[in-house]
Parts: sequence; structure tokens; C-alpha cells
Amino acid sequence: MTLFPEDGDRGVSPAIALYSILGFWLFYTMLVSLRAAVVGFESQMEMAARRMVVAIIGIIITWVLYLVLRRFDARPLALRIVAAFSLAAPFALAMAATNYYMFNVYDPTMFADAEMQKKAVEENYALISIVEDAISRFFFLSAWAGLYLALSYASEARRVERRAARLERAAQQAELRSLRYQVNPHFLFNTLNSLSSLVMKDRRDEAEQMIMSLSNFYRTSLTGDPLDDVPLAEEVHLQKLYLDIEGVRFPDRLKTVIDIPPALLTACVPGLILQPVVENAIKYGVSRTSRPVEIRITAREDGDLMHINVTDDGPNPPGDADGGNGIGLANVRDRLTARFGDSGRIVYGPREAGGFAVLLTLPILRKGC
Repeated sequence: MTLFPEDGDRGVSPAIALYSILGFWLFYTMLVSLRAAVVGFESQMEMAARRMVVAIIGIIITWVLYLVLRRFDARPLALRIVAAFSLAAPFALAMAATNYYMFNVYDPTMFADAEMQKKAVEENYALISIVEDAISRFFFLSAWAGLYLALSYASEARRVERRAARLERAAQQAELRSLRYQVNPHFLFNTLNSLSSLVMKDRRDEAEQMIMSLSNFYRTSLTGDPLDDVPLAEEVHLQKLYLDIEGVRFPDRLKTVIDIPPALLTACVPGLILQPVVENAIKYGVSRTSRPVEIRITAREDGDLMHINVTDDGPNPPGDADGGNGIGLANVRDRLTARFGDSGRIVYGPREAGGFAVLLTLPILRKGC
């Protein structure tokens, strides 16, 4: 059972209201019974029985007060405060009248004291007794009403927090979808350029092979939800399909090495997270030279983190003058941040031995993909 109602409801749930009412009345009954025992009133058992009847009626009256206060839950806080303490007065009067009836009208013979019997027949004695008792019970009900307002305010605060959390999750999911959907058009644009080049050079067999590889790539990449993670093995398989496509374009220049420990192949990564990285290696590492270039994809485990490294040994790595016209590494950075927060990072730059290196760091997760 939840302590507070769901997001669509306001105010204190009936279960919590009932528990608070029972707790208040149990404490009150125990306190009054202890006082009666200390003072040494006669007919303790008879008084205890009547006290229990008054407590049960009080619980019912307080429950009715709760039902009335619920009607003000959607109103401003100031009005709810005024309503709570104003409505406590008539309900306290009703409780006082009930108490007077049970102890003075129902069976007055239990009070054998002559002075008490004399006071009972005095003029306006009943009214004065009820009003005096109502004042003390007003403070009792006001205390419960204050607790109700506190619980109601806490419930409203939690409801607002849950709504804000849902909106934040929705915004994050929208951002992730947007970033993921940017990848496919970017990749398709580059691939169609390569396909056009093959057609212009009348390399029909290579063009047909590229079309088949492109079809396999999109059949695999578009089956999942953009928000879902995928096993690293599936992500690597997609990159192999992509490299097969580019291998048609650069049959003599593109070499690929993939070295990933089997234990990491089941780790979860965002879908197509490596796509822009591998594309950059093709764009800047392979296409800018006529000699063979090796693209290497490796991964290693470091405690709770996984490091995925994509490197190439091309002679002309991207520099400050290469502004690019795609999403590139900025997309990867934004996706890692949106998905993992500070635990997801990307570092990249030229290698001392030549070429370019990109290092992705993300938590090792093996559930949810």
C-alpha cells in the first residue's frame, strides 16, 4: 500500500486518514482512562465502557469531518486552513453533546455524589457543560485537522514531484529519440553518395552488393525501439554490416579489426552509438588516402565501467578546419550524457602514432537489453 494517492488524485488517501483518526482517538482514550484511574473515579468499568462508545462515535464524527475537508483539497491553501479550523468547531460541539449524553443523561445514577447531582439540575448546566467540553474538543479536532493539512500538503508536493519526474523522463526520452533518429539519415546520406559514385563509375556488381548490405543494415537497425539498449554484440554486428557497405566502396583500402572480450559482448549499449564514430573513421581516415587504413574496434572492462576504443591509422586525421556537416561525435556525446549522465563520456583526438582515436566510457549494464 502506498502512503499517498496516485498522481491523478489530490489530498490524503482514505486509508491514511483512517489510520490517523484511529491513532488520535486511541491516544485520547488511553490518556483519559489513565487520568480517571489516577483521580480514582468510581465505577471505572462503567465509565470505560461509555468512554469506548464516545470514542467510536468520535471516530465516526472525525471521519465525516475528513470527508468534508476532502472537498476543499483543490482549493488554495489559505482557504483550506480556514475551512479546517472553522469546521472543527461544529464537529467539536457534536462530540461534546455526545459525551454529555453518555455521562449525564443516559444513566445519571452512576454519579452518586450529592454535589454532582445538585449541579446537574441547575439551570443551563447542560449547555455550559457542553460548551466547556466543546472548547477542549475543538483543540483536539484542530490538532487532527492540522495533521490532515500537513499530510495533504505532503501528498500534493509528492504529486508535483512525480509529475515533474515524468515530464523530465519524457523530455529525456524525446531527446534520446531525436538524437537516435539523427543517425540514420546521416548514415543514409553518406551511403547514397557512395552508391551514386559506384553507379557513375558503372560498377554495377559493387552497387548491387552495397544495396543488399544497406538493406540488411536497415532491417537490423530499425527493428528496435530508439530508447532501448542493445547488447554490444548486436551493435558490433551492425558496424560490421556498415563496414561491409564501405568495403564495397574501398575494397583495397579498408581493413577492419574487432577485438572485444566475450564477457563484454553481453553488456548493454545505446543502439547505433558506434555508428557516427565508425563513419568518421571512414570519412577522415579511409577516404582521404590511397593507402590501406586499419579501423580497430576494441573494448575493455575497468571495474563497473566499459571502455570502447575506435581507432584508425589514417594519415590525415580531422583537424580544426574540419567542421563537418553531420552530427558526428557531438551526437555520441549528447546520447551518452542523456542516457548515463556523468557516467557516460567520450574522449577523442589525434594519435601520436598517426590516425585518430575515440574512447567511449559507459557503465557496464547487463539487464534491459
